[in-house]
This record gives sequence, structure tokens and C-alpha cells, in this order.
Amino acid sequence: MKVQYEPKNWRELLGQIISDTHERQRVAHELGVRMITLSRWVSGESDPRPQNLRHLLNVLPEHRDLLLELISDEFEDFSISPVDDSSLEISSEFYTRVFSARGSTSESQRYWSICNLILGQALGQLDPDRLGMAITVVRCMVSSHSKKIRSLRESVGQGNPPWSGNLEQKGMFLGGESLAGYVVTTCRPAEIQNIKEDKSPLPAHQIKDEMSAAAHPILFAGRIAGCLLISSTQPYYFLSPARLSLIRDYANLIALAFKPEDFFDPSDIELLMMPPHDLQKEYFANFRQRVTQAMIKWPIHNLQAEQYVWEQLEEELLQVQLKESGESPTHATQQDNYV
Repeated sequence: MKVQYEPKNWRELLGQIISDTHERQRVAHELGVRMITLSRWVSGESDPRPQNLRHLLNVLPEHRDLLLELISDEFEDFSISPVDDSSLEISSEFYTRVFSARGSTSESQRYWSICNLILGQALGQLDPDRLGMAITVVRCMVSSHSKKIRSLRESVGQGNPPWSGNLEQKGMFLGGESLAGYVVTTCRPAEIQNIKEDKSPLPAHQIKDEMSAAAHPILFAGRIAGCLLISSTQPYYFLSPARLSLIRDYANLIALAFKPEDFFDPSDIELLMMPPHDLQKEYFANFRQRVTQAMIKWPIHNLQAEQYVWEQLEEELLQVQLKESGESPTHATQQDNYV
């Protein structure tokens, strides 16, 4: 909504904006407050909590600069950062916890344990007001079908509502059509500040409720294992340099969860396109059943069976995408034995 005249303070500006009934309903819904609460803020009967003011800036991005200036006039100690600068750093105590876990956890559990330890800490620091965030470790998909990395796989993940706490069971494939794919291909971090309005050439693989996203490569000695992918329900959530630096530090820490052989030369990254998540869900519906069948058919343990099924799914979905794009599907190379 266009502001009709220069407001004297942020309350007057908000009053102009929510004079439109539909906009008032939208803002109240986005903030998770009642419409009467908005009216009380406008009249000065009550003051919003700092996290609500920060959220308001994201709900009204077209008024963000003026709103921030006017809010700062009334609340001199107001900051768009929900925490002080010291909290935007990883503490030495947490580094010690990660190193200790890496040294004491068995090899079979090391990746899962370290990733979940780090993601839990990262989620608390990056989304302290629980506005809605998902953090996922996206790793290069190794396949016996190709010497090149053709896709990425969402691996360990955690989230705050509207996403579930454990995202591991919802992990799917990403390809060159995604932000993660762009970051892994270029070995450089990237962000999309507003998925609905951003005109940048960066590819987006939008999931429900995602408004902004950031990704940082997971690197070791010039080689890459994947990226740390973060989605937020808030537009423009990744504007803060301090927040981006924190994401970089967590991506570097996550690298400790990987084995040296999990990192690949950038020249080996040749990502193809992958179908949308909604289509992929149909193929993942019987994932556990397929793993069990593989374990029965061959004398292999659970991790080997999962890898076998992941490779089957990657191949099937690549063929689906080829068909959808009008190209001629290639013959599947899936062997009827497990090596």
C-alpha cells in the first residue's frame, strides 16, 4: 500500500498501512497477533515486543527503510539484529563440544551426530525468535552410474515451525535448478532475499512457506562436499553481514563431519536438472520398503542398502526429468546386483 503522506512516527505509518482491511488482516496473520493488537500499537496503548518490531520490518519490506528509521526514533536501543554481536559468533565452548564429539563418536555415527549437534546450535542462533527456519546439509550424490556428480541430496536437517524439527525423512534431490546447485557448482555462497520478487538470475527451488534462502559451500582443500542450505519464512532475512558470516562459520564447522573422500574436485560437478519436490514425493513414499527389500536380496547392511536405493531413485528421477523436458530418456544403468 502506498503511503498517502509523510508520517510523523512509525505508529502513524502503520496506521496508514493497515487502514486497508485486507492489509490489516494480512499483517496481523503474518505477525501472529490479533488485529486489535495492531490498533493498540497505532494508538500507543501498547508497545510491541522487539521481536515483533523486527518481524514487522520483514512483513512490510516495501516500507522497511522508513519504518526502521521511525522505530529507531522512538526506541533508541532498537536493533534489527535479535542478539548482540557476541551472539553472532560461535563460542569457543561449542567448538570444543564439536571436537570432542568428533573424537569420541564411532565412525558409523559420526556424520549424523556431528551434523545434528551443529544444526541444533545454528538453528538457535540464526532463528532465536523462532520466526520459521529450516537448515539442511546438502551433500553431493555419489553414484556408481557416473564418475561425475549429477545431483545433490538433502541429508540431515532441522527446522522451526512451520517446518518439522527433524527434516531427515523429507530429504530429496536437488540439481542445477536449485540455489544449492548453483552454490556447489560455483563453490561460492549465494542468497535469495525474496523468492517471490527477486529478479536475480540465481536459480530457486522454492518449497512451501520459503521466502528467502541462503547457501554456503562445504569446502576442504579446494574440494567440495555440498553446501549448508538455509530457508526462512521471512523475506530479506539474509541481508545482515554478521548473519552471513555466522552461516559461513557453521558451514566450515560442518566440514568436520565429512570424510576426506566425501569432497570432490569442482571439475567433477556436472549437475543435471531434478524434478520438483512435489513430484519426487511419489517416488520416496516406499523408501523404507525398498531399503528392506535390498537388505533381504543381498547380504548388505542398512547404510549400503540406503545408498543402493538412493542411486535407484536418482536414476529414476533423472529419467523422469528428461522425459518432462522432452528429451529422450537414456537406458537405465542400474545393475541387478550390489557391488
